Amino acid sequence: MRNFFLYAVTILLMSSCALDDDSSSFELQTLPIKSAEVPASFTLNELYNITVTYDLPNGCHNFHSLFFQQEGNERIVAINTLVSLGVVCTEALIEESFTFDIIASQRDDYVFKFWKGVDTNGENIFDEVIVPVNE
Repeated sequence: MRNFFLYAVTILLMSSCALDDDSSSFELQTLPIKSAEVPASFTLNELYNITVTYDLPNGCHNFHSLFFQQEGNERIVAINTLVSLGVVCTEALIEESFTFDIIASQRDDYVFKFWKGVDTNGENIFDEVIVPVNE
């Protein structure tokens, strides 16, 4: 009976992921951070919440994941969305927020670089926020 249950679940999952010729396709798009709520300082080994606000350009964009890249004491943050292609979408700008946790596990200051987009030369623009760490 257990094997039948696993077999049925596997078939169900595979059929729900089947792609038809009429199905929509998606692309991943990175969106800038509009604003961020960051503590003024961290205490070593404590847990903190950081909330970022971003705009979805239209109804075809859906939150996918937080882009979070760590290099030394720098943290680059942006929003990854899945964009539905080939469908009619609402044109309304949608403001959303996402909160993530971070543990202050290093003694050096944290440098958060919230991605704001690119300039006319194609260079990334960041809003840098430095958060000192207290022991």
